[in-house]
Amino acid sequence: MATVLESLTVPSRSSAILPKPTTTPVTAFASIINRRSLRFPQLKGLKIRFHSSSTVNRSLGSVSQSSSRLACAGRIVCEAQDTAVKVPAVTDATWKSLVLESESPVLVEFWAPWCGPCRMIHPVIDELANQYAGKLKCYKLNTDDCSSIATEYGIRSIPTVIIFKNGEKKEAIIGAVPKTTLTTSIEKFL
Repeated sequence: MATVLESLTVPSRSSAILPKPTTTPVTAFASIINRRSLRFPQLKGLKIRFHSSSTVNRSLGSVSQSSSRLACAGRIVCEAQDTAVKVPAVTDATWKSLVLESESPVLVEFWAPWCGPCRMIHPVIDELANQYAGKLKCYKLNTDDCSSIATEYGIRSIPTVIIFKNGEKKEAIIGAVPKTTLTTSIEKFL
């Protein structure tokens, strides 16, 4: 889901910024972007979407060649894309390959959809997945869906976070703890 961060109105063709109507739409768009008077912020995770009543499709990847000119004016909307790492779910079917056979340390959050403290710790787990990308693999296991794994590892309270290394359970952290507590535990096994 994208969130609108800012919108900007592009001046009409009569202004000095836009190229002459004889250029193709792709060339026209490129020359607009390269002009000093119209700068877009260089922010990671943003995309530009054009809004206009024109028939020209002005998404960044494809500009229709059927029109010989760029529309006179339009609105550019910057949207924030989902840039956070989505922590994937692990299931009974994927447990062995993703957790037990992993060559890098693995953090697994045991949770359930009805658990309030689990929802509080989800953003912390997402931050840790971003922070330790490439060093630590993070997964979430829904205890309602995978009760056999939860039983095997003695999960009696959720949220519980378990750190695995070389397929072995190394440490368990129970409850919605601060990020620093989880970071301290993770650092021991990297």
